[in-house]
Amino acid sequence: MNARTVAAALVLLVTPGGGAHGQGADFGARLSAAAIERTTHRVTYDAAYMRIAYPGGDVAPDRGVCADVVIRVLRVLDVDLQERVHEDMKSAFSAYPNHWGLSRPDSNIDHRRVPNLETYFTRSGAKVLLSDDPAAYAPGDIVAWNLKGDAGWLPHIGIVTDRIAPSGRPMVVHNIGAGPELEDVLFSWKMTGHYRIMRMENSGP
Repeated sequence: MNARTVAAALVLLVTPGGGAHGQGADFGARLSAAAIERTTHRVTYDAAYMRIAYPGGDVAPDRGVCADVVIRVLRVLDVDLQERVHEDMKSAFSAYPNHWGLSRPDSNIDHRRVPNLETYFTRSGAKVLLSDDPAAYAPGDIVAWNLKGDAGWLPHIGIVTDRIAPSGRPMVVHNIGAGPELEDVLFSWKMTGHYRIMRMENSGP
């Protein structure tokens, strides 16, 4: 796949006001359900570099980081972020962050890094404006944060669900160290990205 093919593989159905409709809303609801199901799995937080198969590779099912929640949820809907990020990085490596001093893509780890996921979602047209209004976040939306805020840099990522907390905010599934959890943390840290993947279609070779 070339960069244009990869980017076109992600199709959004979004109203001008940011809401979802039709088939897009259904995809978001399915993402939300898959994210909540992830909370039934016992996962030890493990950020160690591991060699995995490609495509469709994964670390051991009882291991993972925050990005693995997003990766595994999307795979339930037949979307392989490992392949999509790797193919896009092969075509546009310089468009991605260079925090790790790499000179070429690495399919073992690239998709498991939050900044790379944010770059891929942005390049695919999924980026939504940040908002402090809880109503702006729909089931299935993906949000990313900097846990250290102005004090440093520690990226994190999670998936918005259809469950509403007593605070009135939509709850988020994320893994911050204790495995996938459903928590009221949408505005707990400085948000760096908000992405709405309303439909991802299979792309050809």
